[in-house]
Amino acid sequence: MSANDTPTRILRDQHRNILKVADVLEEILANEHQPGVFDFDAIADCASFIRLYADALHHGKEEALLFPELVERGMPRDTGPIAVMLHEHQRGRAYAKTMVDALPGAREGNVDATRALVSAARGYIDLIRAHIMKEDNILFNMADQLIDEPACRALCAAYDGVCARHFEGHTVAELEAILTRLLERYPAA
Repeated sequence: MSANDTPTRILRDQHRNILKVADVLEEILANEHQPGVFDFDAIADCASFIRLYADALHHGKEEALLFPELVERGMPRDTGPIAVMLHEHQRGRAYAKTMVDALPGAREGNVDATRALVSAARGYIDLIRAHIMKEDNILFNMADQLIDEPACRALCAAYDGVCARHFEGHTVAELEAILTRLLERYPAA
């Protein structure tokens, strides 16, 4: 652990990547009404990144490691900031599932599937931006105050253990390569 590590540093860094994908997704949706230019491959990449990086990796760290540590230090799980974050994680999963489920029909030109895809994508973008703002400015600041250095070292080591896992066969580096690919296609995002 370096002197700059906090219980939330890596999570905040991951937030920046998640927000970049939200920006790419928003840019893709800006082309929604231009026939033939809707980038379904990039939407599929965004959905994969959301499911595997934002949810399985990032939210997994929060739910399995950070939140229990905060509960152990007296923060309630069923009310307050943790309860709100958990609820929002569930909403994000529902948006991602709708996107994945609607994508094949939208590719085929099904209007209802396309509407469902766009609605879920827009819902996710709005949700994740507000969610990250609350975590970065409220919950994570509380966590950085509550979790002392020895617990922080243990937590950061546990985060590293999660990063060593695979997510549906993908490493964290492979998931980050999805982000790189998206940013190459959408550099203005």
